[in-house]
Amino acid sequence: MLSTVALLADAPPQLLPARQLMAFTLASHILLVPFGVALPFITLLMHHRGLRRNDPVALKLARRWSAVMAVQFAIGVVTGTVLSFELGLLWPGMMGRWGDVFGLGFGIEAWAFFLEAVLIAIYLYGWRRLKPWTHFWLGVPLPLAALMGAFGIIAANSWMNTPQGFRLDAQGNPVDVDVRQAIFTPMFGPEYWHFVVAMFMTAGYLVAGVYAVGWLRGRRDRYHRLGFTLPFTVAAILTPVQFMIGDSAARAVFHKQPIKFAAMEIVWKTDTHVPEYMFGRLNNDGTISGGLKIPQLDSILAGFKPSTRVTGLTSVPASDRPTAVQATIAHWAFDIMVTIGSLLILLALWYAWSWWRHRDNPRSRWFYRCAALAGAACLVTVECGWITTEVGRQPWIVYNHMRVSEAVTDTRASSLWTMLGLVIVVYVMVFGAFLAVILKMRTRWRIADEGSAAARTALPPETDTPYGPRSTPEPTAAGAPGGVSDRAPGGE
Repeated sequence: MLSTVALLADAPPQLLPARQLMAFTLASHILLVPFGVALPFITLLMHHRGLRRNDPVALKLARRWSAVMAVQFAIGVVTGTVLSFELGLLWPGMMGRWGDVFGLGFGIEAWAFFLEAVLIAIYLYGWRRLKPWTHFWLGVPLPLAALMGAFGIIAANSWMNTPQGFRLDAQGNPVDVDVRQAIFTPMFGPEYWHFVVAMFMTAGYLVAGVYAVGWLRGRRDRYHRLGFTLPFTVAAILTPVQFMIGDSAARAVFHKQPIKFAAMEIVWKTDTHVPEYMFGRLNNDGTISGGLKIPQLDSILAGFKPSTRVTGLTSVPASDRPTAVQATIAHWAFDIMVTIGSLLILLALWYAWSWWRHRDNPRSRWFYRCAALAGAACLVTVECGWITTEVGRQPWIVYNHMRVSEAVTDTRASSLWTMLGLVIVVYVMVFGAFLAVILKMRTRWRIADEGSAAARTALPPETDTPYGPRSTPEPTAAGAPGGVSDRAPGGE
């Protein structure tokens, strides 16, 4: 307890508000990332199905998803830009000293962001103005640009976890930078694929969840069935894959960042035959309160045998490891992520069993209730993944090279608290606007599909299909133009 108090007393006063500000903006921005990384691929998958099978329902879904994708991207521009500024404003010590080593990752992400903006504009423009297959192929680079953006961000973050590709001179400054090594660090592969698959799973379950709610409310038409089936299938296929990738990533942490692994598993002393604790709280004296203890399992998971030696937190000085509170936070985040992932595997198996036995989706309302919650559960796992990565690395901002307290700005703590309050207000307004736009779009689409003729008359005329001509207004009984053509199978 005394060591923890001493560490907190030595921290500069601006460290806490700087951390809180960065944590809030990152936690907010990452809620949008699954849509930016994975929704283009899911949209193009539905688009391809619509063109190949001449399916107007699939094309309608693809077009509507592309509109959501564009709105999300606009909001992501705001939150992503704030994060970019914060890196330099809040952590000038890190960027000033190490920017030349790992800054290329941020450069790659910036170029990918710009390219994605252009491609989204072209894709939206092409719905009424390009030939169908030409339009589709112009959209194919969109998922690649999204993956390139993820490449840049994960390259920078993995370098912070396992820094390499440089040599320190007599003053401790990095020189002789090897860009290839700085990008492809030991943690890059495990972290990148774990992140990307998580984004695809989250986007798939979130999109499918919207149509699962529709199914629960009695909308059993083909539009809702197809809108649910395709993204849920993508997510269900990736769920067991992600479980194996996550296990491999955790083992990479065990080998490359043993102190972080000790925090994730709240291992106090280096030993063999180490038990696994599901949840529980690490105390300052090394004891663990609560939780489910499974003998020897941690050693088995780390090295496939009970005799595997697991490094404990006390193998390094207290100043070089997470505090008991930080270790508990990382541990709970990791366990929540694993628990939700395990439950999603059961959901995916339920879905696969139904398709194998009946060649159809499950009909149980409980299945669709679980499916409706799966997207939100995935967002929780995404947040927990970043908490595990960042909190488990403490007190280092650059692992074993620079502490967070050495990188923080000199700005007064009061100013940072004020900035945090302003950012919270702005983000509430931004996300409120995002939600309002999405709900407005949903209402418009529902009126177009299910509303009365009078309600549809109030809408601007739309195309009968994404590639068809606009409907021609028909005369009303009084001879005035009004309404969309009865020939339309459903506007947008």
